[in-house]
Amino acid sequence: MSFLEVKEISKSFGNLKVLKNVNLSVKEGEKIVIIGGSGCGKSVFLRLLERLEEPDGGQIYIDGEEITAKNADVDRIRLKMGMVFQNFRLFSHLSVMENLCLAPVKVLGMQKNEAESKALDLLRQVGLVQKANDYPAVLSGGQQQRIAICRSLMMDPKVILFDEPTSALDPTMVGEVLAVMRMLAKRSLTMIIVTHEMNFAREIADRILYFDEGGIYEEGTPAEIFDAPKKEKTIAFIRKFKYFSFDITQREFDLMELQGGIQIFGEKYGMDHTHVYRLQICAEELIYEMLHSVPEDAEVRMHLDIRYSDSAKKTQFYLSSAGEKYNPFEQDEDGLGITILKSVAENLKFSHSDGKNQMEGQL
Repeated sequence: MSFLEVKEISKSFGNLKVLKNVNLSVKEGEKIVIIGGSGCGKSVFLRLLERLEEPDGGQIYIDGEEITAKNADVDRIRLKMGMVFQNFRLFSHLSVMENLCLAPVKVLGMQKNEAESKALDLLRQVGLVQKANDYPAVLSGGQQQRIAICRSLMMDPKVILFDEPTSALDPTMVGEVLAVMRMLAKRSLTMIIVTHEMNFAREIADRILYFDEGGIYEEGTPAEIFDAPKKEKTIAFIRKFKYFSFDITQREFDLMELQGGIQIFGEKYGMDHTHVYRLQICAEELIYEMLHSVPEDAEVRMHLDIRYSDSAKKTQFYLSSAGEKYNPFEQDEDGLGITILKSVAENLKFSHSDGKNQMEGQL
């Protein structure tokens, strides 16, 4: 059964037609990711769902109720939705705890002690319980965004809308926010996410919507959109990001196959020799470091993703490894491999969730 229905929604700003007769049906618990170029209407679409913008025409139904009806109790229906914005929107004069408890107490009538208990539980889940009494000004951007996500969860929404939640963050902070969103994606919560993080989109989405020409230009599973897009503009957009993947399922994996694959990948997309060599070194050293952390009798389950952006001339690498938490970047004494890795790569990040170590970096 569909939890959210969008029927023939349109929106213009003056003579600029941003969205034209958009239709969408979202099932309860579904994870929808919206991608597309700047100005294609992605963020406007989310704001229409929340009635932060008024549509020029069409209807929007949330859990069977039309939020666009003239006599709709918009505030009540909106309680079923949470929204996480690009710029956090925390109240600067309130502490973290006060930011989290204000709406549940004032709007839902929750008892203060109940709200504080719930807030502490959410803060523990996102690793920020020690920041409960701090003010937003002393928090990093990544911490503020994690608090903003907790604030939405305090209202027990059935769907959360994410409007490019990492776009205002320093690259070093993106991973911590995506880790929280990955955690949420494991739950039954419905999520609609506008993002430019393509690797993340591929990982968590049930369905990808590519926006262009005033609406949903093409949609499909992550594999359909990223690996086999059918329409011209989708193909052009996806080709800005080139992908290489490699699975490691045993200790004696074929290193030459991996390095040869990276070599071919680099040559195909015009990377210079030094860049390709550094990428090979990063992949090799990180994989071998993580193999040291896997017990001898345990199954090896690693997955390497490499993403190259033609326009930015940047390469990002991601390695996931199943097992107990092991952060190779924070050992008491770096081995030679990690020392080399730190000397050639930038923005090295680590997270651990759902029994999986996740590392990433950039060249």
